[in-house]
Amino acid sequence: MLQADRPAGAIPVVILCGGRGTRLQERTREIPKPLVEIGGLPIVWHVVQLYAAQGFRRFLLATGYKGELIERFAAGHAWPEGVSVTCVDTGLDTQTAGRIARLGDFLDDGGMFCATYADGVADIDLQALLDFHRGHGALATMTVVRPELQFGVTELDGEGRVTGFREKPRSEHWINGGFFCFSAPALSYIAAGGDTGVLEREPLEGLARDGQLRAHRHEGFWECMDTYKDAVALNDLWSSGTAPWRVWGAPQPPLAAGAAVP
Repeated sequence: MLQADRPAGAIPVVILCGGRGTRLQERTREIPKPLVEIGGLPIVWHVVQLYAAQGFRRFLLATGYKGELIERFAAGHAWPEGVSVTCVDTGLDTQTAGRIARLGDFLDDGGMFCATYADGVADIDLQALLDFHRGHGALATMTVVRPELQFGVTELDGEGRVTGFREKPRSEHWINGGFFCFSAPALSYIAAGGDTGVLEREPLEGLARDGQLRAHRHEGFWECMDTYKDAVALNDLWSSGTAPWRVWGAPQPPLAAGAAVP
């Protein structure tokens, strides 16, 4: 079997877990952002479950800030059968590309690997993402999304007359949704900046410049837990029993009515 044709279970998934989460400091003074809970379980658990439910089995958590707490959770949690979750300390101040580069020994086997952030969830079809990556032949695939705008918009005509309103429409622009596929040679781009390399800057810009980056459009649900308000919104979805990213097995019990946000 060609490395590119390996099933999802043989493809490692890097989850970036090292940041300080400064915009969520209501919680991250005491715990790292990946351990902020949604429905009583850390958001990194939700990310692993999203992949595991679609056949992935090997997870590498690139830790940094309060990484010992993440490692304690990963070691003590009962993951689904066949799933391995390994924490690797990638440094306190290492940037996103540098964290992936530090995992090079786990990833540079001539095949491909996936990467994502520990704070984003979606109802994404990961097999479709793999198929798209394998089909285009470039070294990297970035999932792109059109987020819901924070505010409603006012529609005007050319004379400034108000013609209508739209409540929190989707952006007309595509942004990085954080679900990546990389072929192993992409590591040379990722590692070029050392520990200070930011994935969203030189590595992706270099891949794009060389025609080696493709965009996989995801039109469904996507949300990033960037602020306390985002955490509240995700907990509300979970407690309602309608969390779109919950693509695994039997539904998890929702939070009890009136339960406080973790």
